[in-house]
Amino acid sequence: MRNTSFASMHCSLAQSLELIGDWWTPLILRDLYLGMDRFDQFAKDLGISRNLLTDRLATLVDGGLVRRTPYQQHPVRYSYELTGAGRELVPILMALTAWGDRWATPPAGQPIRFTHTTCGKLTTPTVCCSECGETLAMQDVVPSPGPGGRTAPGTALIAGVLGLEAKA
Repeated sequence: MRNTSFASMHCSLAQSLELIGDWWTPLILRDLYLGMDRFDQFAKDLGISRNLLTDRLATLVDGGLVRRTPYQQHPVRYSYELTGAGRELVPILMALTAWGDRWATPPAGQPIRFTHTTCGKLTTPTVCCSECGETLAMQDVVPSPGPGGRTAPGTALIAGVLGLEAKA
């Protein structure tokens, strides 16, 4: 269960975490990417309670990451699929998985591998510069204020470090 809401924070990361910021949601998104599309499949694979799964799927649908489509009328049952926003999140989950393979590998080893269909090679997902394609590392990126930058809850450090004037 969530203890905190980030809905009022003026920060894109906080807003993203409002949609996906619990332990179950990235796993549900992963299962959707891997081909599951039914409520009972998620419940069985994840061992998640039905009430919690219902809540997480509703949050994903309301947030525009997942589409719900009825496939049966009596009783009504739904299939689930990633929307464009959900599909754009998958490479981020892949990069997080690669980080886990490096720093938190399960005892039996890497549980999943990714093959890039364009070149046919196994790949380790990374985060790259949208302009030059180089892998991004913390020391190689300098943050600067964006057009929506301001001093607000969740962004005070950014405002202070980046020298933003207080805007209310």
